[in-house]
Order: sequence, then C-alpha cells, then structure tokens
Amino acid sequence: MDRLKVFMLNPPFLKRYSRSQRNPGVTRSDTMYYPYWMAYATGALEKAGFGVMFIDAPAAGLDYAEIERRAVEFKPNMIVLDTSTPSIHNDLRVLNMLKDKFPEAKGVLVGTHATAMTDETFGFSDKIDYIVRGEYDYTLRELAIALENGVEPKKLEGVSYRENGSIMHNAARPLIQDLDELPFVSEVYKRHLNIFDYFNPDCLFPNVTILTGRGCPYRCTFCLWTATLSGYKTRFRSVDLVLDELMYIQNEFPDARAVFFEDDIFTINEKRCIELCEGMIKRGFKLPWNANTRADISFETLKAMKASGCRALCVGFETGNQEIIDAYGKRLKVEDYYTFAKNARKAGIHMHGCFIVGGPGESRITMEKTLKMACELKPDTAQFYPLMVYPGTVEFERMRERGMLVTEKYEDWLTPDGLHNCVIRTEDSSPEELIRWCDHARRVFYLRPSFLWYKFWQAVGDGEERKRTTKAFKVFVKHLYRPSI
Repeated sequence: MDRLKVFMLNPPFLKRYSRSQRNPGVTRSDTMYYPYWMAYATGALEKAGFGVMFIDAPAAGLDYAEIERRAVEFKPNMIVLDTSTPSIHNDLRVLNMLKDKFPEAKGVLVGTHATAMTDETFGFSDKIDYIVRGEYDYTLRELAIALENGVEPKKLEGVSYRENGSIMHNAARPLIQDLDELPFVSEVYKRHLNIFDYFNPDCLFPNVTILTGRGCPYRCTFCLWTATLSGYKTRFRSVDLVLDELMYIQNEFPDARAVFFEDDIFTINEKRCIELCEGMIKRGFKLPWNANTRADISFETLKAMKASGCRALCVGFETGNQEIIDAYGKRLKVEDYYTFAKNARKAGIHMHGCFIVGGPGESRITMEKTLKMACELKPDTAQFYPLMVYPGTVEFERMRERGMLVTEKYEDWLTPDGLHNCVIRTEDSSPEELIRWCDHARRVFYLRPSFLWYKFWQAVGDGEERKRTTKAFKVFVKHLYRPSI
C-alpha cells in the first residue's frame, strides 16, 4: 500500500518574508528565520513513515509557479500551509490554487493566525478542510494516519473542521510533555533546506537553529508564540539529547558557523543551562552559539555560558518604564536590566536589545526614557519597533477594547514593501509618529560616535564579527536614513 504523501509548505509571499519569526515580516537586516515549527512537524511525519516534501518558499526565493511544478511532481494527498497574520490572505490564495490543482488532496492550515482566528479563517476559503490548532507536531501526524485509513478525525484533539455547514472544534491537544520523542530538527534541515538561505543578524552566518525546550510561564501580554503555539508551561529536552544534536550539527554541517537556541527563554532553568554548558565543553562542541534570555540570570550562569561558546544573547528589554513593564507582565525591574547588561559585558557576551514603544500608558516622555536606557545599556545591536499586537494575544484585545487599534485589516500589519507597520496609537502619538520615532531612535542609537568607534575596533579584532556586521549592515543602512513613512 502506498503511504499518504504530505506537502509541507511555508508559502510564497513577499521576497525574504520571514514568516517564522515572532514578529513576521521583511526586516531591515535581511533576517530569515528557519521554519522550525514546520520542520519539527515534518520530522514527526517522516518518523511515522509518511513521504513528505517540505518547502520553505520565501527563504529559497521560490514563486508559486515553481511550487506548483514541484507539487505536480510530488502528487500530494495532504497539503499543509503555515500561516501568519500579515500574510493570511496570501496564504489562502496559495492554498486555493493548490487545491484547484489537487482537488482530492486535503487542505490543512497550521500556525499562529489559523490558531488564533480559526472560525474567521474557515470563512475566508471553502478550500480549507482542516485547521490544526496550537502545537501541531503530533496532531498532523495523527491526522495523516486517520486520512490514510479513511477515518474522519472527528475526535482528534487539536483539529477543527466543517460539518454540515458548521465549524466544529475538537478538544484542545495537551502540550507535548516528552520532547525527546521528536526527531532532531537539524536532520530535517539537512534533508530539505539550505542553511545559507537563513540569516540571523545577531548570529554568525550561516547558523543552525534548534530548540532545547518549549514554553514560557511569564505570560508577557504581547507574546504571540506562547499564546498560540508553545504555551505557558516550560518543557525541556534532556541535556544529553541536546548535546547529541549539537555534535550532529558540528559533524554534519561543516559550513555552519554558529547555533541559535530559539527557546522562548533558553536560560529559564539556570541549573539546567549550566549543565548543558558544561556538557558542551566535555563533548568538545566548538561552534559559537546564541540564545534568547531574560535579564535576570546570574553572573555565574553567564560565565558558564561564555566558557562553552556563548557569543551573544537576545534580550527583551522592551521599555525603560516600570509601569509599562508591569503592564506587560514581564515580572522584572528596570534595575535588573542594568545589572544584567553590566554582568553580560563583564562575562564577554554580546547583547542584542529589543525595545518596543506604544504599550499601555506610553507617551512621548516615556519613549525618550526608553531610548536613554538603550544607550546606557550599550547592547551590541538593538531594534526599536512599535508594539506589534497580533490576534490571540492579550495586548491585541486590550488595544482593541481601548480604541487604540487603528485597523483590523491584516494586510495593514506590513508596509507595501513588507516592513513591520504600526496598527496602534497612543494617547499622544499616531501610528505614523510611532514609526518615525523608532526611525529616530535607531539613528540616535547606531550613529553615536562611541558606538561607531566600538564597532570599528570590534570588527578589526574579530574576523567573524566583521563578516556578520557587514552582511547585516548592507541591508540595514538602506533603512537607516530612509523614513518608513
């Protein structure tokens, strides 16, 4: 018996549209995230014996015609498309065209937007057969098994579908507890993707992105990933298995220059983090690595991370105003940021600082306070954006209820060239003013003489850092002086 064939697609949209990052869009630094959620699910399907064609169209630069050509060659029985809020209407157009070509194949949507707005999404297209909500690795696998056996998945957890003109929602699927059961995502990359298609401006190029855990208990009100996919309970892969995968990457990806740990918070369990770092040293893992962290880890942990090859950390500082930090639910103090930055510099670890404006109670005065803090913290790189609110998050609902959400047309989440747009206002600033302020903050931060001098000497003394900075700067400099609006 021929096995069911699954066509896994990160659909084509704008050039270099990074659908898989936490704020999807075309970025000023040419960022392109690995589609790691789809990759993990692809691994689960392949482990179950299904034939899978997995394509990341935006990263590979593939248009619809090429996607159709490959699909015709593959002849899928099940077509799975990732979704995001800014691209949802495009994503559905792609599904509609594929379903017209393969009317017998089942059309399935996954991802953040389809999870957050399931009923509405069904209403956009009659070509959608199923929406798989939330963390979808095993749900897709079980759906494929059911379809292969001719069984209607009416009781399959995490699945929504149509029945007699109504949208039916099966019970939510519990989060995966044993992440060790999932195959190495790096093995999926090796079979299906090209690591040179992906770029993280804070990481040496090219990198390989993996997860060592999923979930975050802190419930930041703007976080789309935890609200729709990874959940609020932290689950970990075993340290030994993570180390096995790191050694696999080191051995099987000779061109890789770094690893990025895309856990919601890589350092949330400091004891485990130190154990993992010590394991890297014992195993002889040599690649530099980056990770996401909170600004509340100890200097001892930072030292252990540096000793094992940690090059840089991505930190969500967000704002220099305690009232807004509290409204976001971050459970941190402004003074924590200064302590962390001091300790990170002392440990020799670079920082990428994330700063957002437009939160609850934001004003022009509080925005300038955030910029002042950003310059004082002295991260190696920084990003300044208006608060991005997405369906499914607390912040989206709060802004809508307060009349601060200026549009609900999903295409407005991006500018015409794909950059992040602003869809909120504050009491004293319009969306356009928030964007202009972020452009201003970016120039102030990056054009400080002290910063330029620091980056010059950093590039002189570090060849890999020079290559990373040059690649990011080639794209970024085009936006530094060009106003977004």
